[in-house]
Amino acid sequence: MAIYVIDDHPLMRDAIVMLLRRVRPGSEVVELSQLSDLESAVAQHGEPEILCLDLKLPDTVGISGVKVLRANYPETPLAVISATPAVDVEEWCREAGADVYIEKSAGATEIAATLRAMLQPNGQGDSEESEAATETKLTKRQRQLIIMLDEGLSNRDIAERLGISEHTVKVHLWRLFRRLGVKSRTQTLHYARVNGLINA
Repeated sequence: MAIYVIDDHPLMRDAIVMLLRRVRPGSEVVELSQLSDLESAVAQHGEPEILCLDLKLPDTVGISGVKVLRANYPETPLAVISATPAVDVEEWCREAGADVYIEKSAGATEIAATLRAMLQPNGQGDSEESEAATETKLTKRQRQLIIMLDEGLSNRDIAERLGISEHTVKVHLWRLFRRLGVKSRTQTLHYARVNGLINA
């Protein structure tokens, strides 16, 4: 397996690749400047462990790249790393299938922390996450997230309450959504109410 970074800006691509090599030493990191090169790269280097995608590529329009990757690699973690402000496109990207949206302006520390968390087995490295799963297969942290989602808290509010970064919150939500088989906060709350995790 390999890690794929698809970004047509050489300096930014190099920076992300450098972060990934620090986060996951020894892993093969494949650099691509356009989405159309991915199929042949996968044939040469193997299936993707994680996909890192810039939104603005020579051969994509809007969120088309997200849709293509999600259709072709439905189970592979997909991180969109873009210069476009999250407020403008994050919701669209998530609806199209992105697991995490990271603004390039977040900086190396935040980007590295988010990618490191996505590359770890579920819950590894987080004492709250790695507690034994409950009957509904939710950790204590995941149950906390559901309660805070029900309170209507934003990612920033959740980050402040838990004393973690906003990008770490996004990773926790990604794991929660995958655990429940849902794609959004609304679907999470519906699942939680139907299954008695929160009061209807």
